[in-house]
Order: sequence, then structure tokens, then C-alpha cells
Amino acid sequence: MNKNQKLGQWGEDAAVRFLRGKGLEIRELNWKFLHLEIDIVAMDKEELVIVEVKTRGTDAYGEPEMFVNKQKQAKLIRAANLYLEQKKLSCEVRFDVVGIIKRNNESVLKHIPGAFQPFGG
Repeated sequence: MNKNQKLGQWGEDAAVRFLRGKGLEIRELNWKFLHLEIDIVAMDKEELVIVEVKTRGTDAYGEPEMFVNKQKQAKLIRAANLYLEQKKLSCEVRFDVVGIIKRNNESVLKHIPGAFQPFGG
């Protein structure tokens, strides 16, 4: 595992702890189907929450959550639809982003519930 992968794994672990602390039930980590992946699948009461985690060592190029562009959003929306279909679920879906900046022993975590909506919705 390289340095970036370790940072990403650390970020996902931190996001899971944070989300559990907010009362979300974690259902899946790194769910994959074909070429699509969802970092965290959780339930917030009756709502399915699809979480994209972005971890960076610096914010020199912008906040981590800014890297969830329209193309990434489209992939997450497709993945969420496949997840619902595969698990035979029919519930509301929310797309959250967790952005984390980790510098040395200090980290800043920003949770954005409902960071984006499915297109045309």
C-alpha cells in the first residue's frame, strides 16, 4: 500500500467513526460493482446514504470535497441505482461527501450531508 492509499484508508476509517458517532448505521465499505465503487454505504434512519470520502494531505489545491466533480457524481448516482437494484431496496437516497485534510498529527473533517442531488431530480 503506497502513501496515498494509506492516507485514503485512514480517511475512510475516520469518516466511518465520525458517521457512526452521528448515529448512521454503516452497511458497506468500498462496495464495488463492475467499474463503480462507493466508499461508504450507510443508513440514516430510513434513508440510504452514499458517502464519498476525499482525504488530502494539503488543501493547497482546494478543499478535498471540491474534487467530487460532475463526472464523479454521475458515477456515484449510477452506483447507487445499481446498489438499490441489487439489494432490492426502495428508499430515499442521499449523497454525502466527507472531506478530510490530514497534516502530520492534525486533521480537519468536513461532512456535507446532501452534497449533491441526482441530475434532473
